[in-house]
Amino acid sequence: MNEPGELLVDRPAQDILRLRLNRPDRLNAIDMPLVNALLAAFDDVEARAVVLGSSTPKAFCSGADLDLEDEERARVSDLLYELYEEMVKLPVPVVVALDGHVVGGGAQLAVAGDLRIGGPDTKIRVAGPGHGLAVAAWGLPSLIGRGRALDLCLTMRTVGAEEALALGLVDRIEAEPGEAALDLASELARLDPAAVGRVKRVVSVASGSLDALREERMGNKEHWSGSVAALRRGQGDK
Repeated sequence: MNEPGELLVDRPAQDILRLRLNRPDRLNAIDMPLVNALLAAFDDVEARAVVLGSSTPKAFCSGADLDLEDEERARVSDLLYELYEEMVKLPVPVVVALDGHVVGGGAQLAVAGDLRIGGPDTKIRVAGPGHGLAVAAWGLPSLIGRGRALDLCLTMRTVGAEEALALGLVDRIEAEPGEAALDLASELARLDPAAVGRVKRVVSVASGSLDALREERMGNKEHWSGSVAALRRGQGDK
């Protein structure tokens, strides 16, 4: 196990890599060290399954850190798209444990994963257009359909656990999503890794998600207006 930092990395089993966001004082808001740690972790995966979760009960991720200067926050946002692409292209399954609040960039981490396990307190909010950004429009249509994706992206409303399950935002709800994610990862790790990689690749091609991800990334970068001032004039979205 690594030394405690903004990302906790360990191996609860030989073939499973577990990554846990660890900024409890900021509800796991994403800053530059955290996004860089995630990029490094996903760039060097030697496992048959990955579990992404949180060290903080009832707080998966509150999105990008609003305390960052606008220029740095824009850079974090752009690097997050690099991370989402790495997750989608990774040939091993990524199981995301969604405990508590899942907002903005945190919601995109969930969408970039392959399987999502929620808990009774899971609350998902796809914030974005209210502060000048497209958020998760690249991946939501393939998960929940075009109309529902537009609903969540444009209204930015909060979705609770039961509705998230009904929509297909999460695949199941468990009392302890972190433990359930490990159990599921253990099952997936026993599958033929080459076949799993092919399944992920074909699903990605069929959904067109990577092309859409790159389009969203380019648009947000070229038309960045997600300043903290604009955010706080609105609803304080992250």
